Amino acid sequence: MADHKIAIIGLGNPGSEYEATRHNAGFWFVDRLADRAGVPLRAESKFHGLFGRARIGGQDILLLKPTTFMNRSGRAAQALCQFYKIAPDDVLVAHDELDLAAGTMRLKLGGGHGGHNGLRDLHGQIGSGYRRLRIGIGHPGDKAMVLNYVLGRPSRDDETAILDGLGRAADATDTWLRGSWDKALQQLHTEKHNRDSAAGSA
Repeated sequence: MADHKIAIIGLGNPGSEYEATRHNAGFWFVDRLADRAGVPLRAESKFHGLFGRARIGGQDILLLKPTTFMNRSGRAAQALCQFYKIAPDDVLVAHDELDLAAGTMRLKLGGGHGGHNGLRDLHGQIGSGYRRLRIGIGHPGDKAMVLNYVLGRPSRDDETAILDGLGRAADATDTWLRGSWDKALQQLHTEKHNRDSAAGSA
């Protein structure tokens, strides 16, 4: 991979009342990367969010947590991409995913927004060709319960599973940044399969 800038954007809502909620799982991922790299995230008005720069996997990485609220996430992403002239496929967006069990992590390139308000706004601002880290938070089982569910705090077991998954996702991200998206997918997705198989045979 050429030495160029990569943007990693975590989706969530600003404010202490949202910090521990499922909808902020994307923020948790960016925090994990920033902590690993030992870099602070600071308010940057021109990017409408908390911003930091790091070297990860030999790449110059731009980390961003939009403070626009979830349904305006595209505004922050567009500002960052325009300023640094970053193409959509050099953007990784981390977001919560109802359709995956808590702790399941999936990497994906492109696709629809699936009704996710943050992704919907991103599609409108930078298109649909960006990469995603889908962070499984589970589903409440009833569509009418989704809003309160995503804005609620996960159970202790679910939170532990999500945080463990974010560690694996950070490892896979490092693999991608060192040169191979396909190896990163295999690493992350195969690990999940192996854990499930082990649990099933226990």
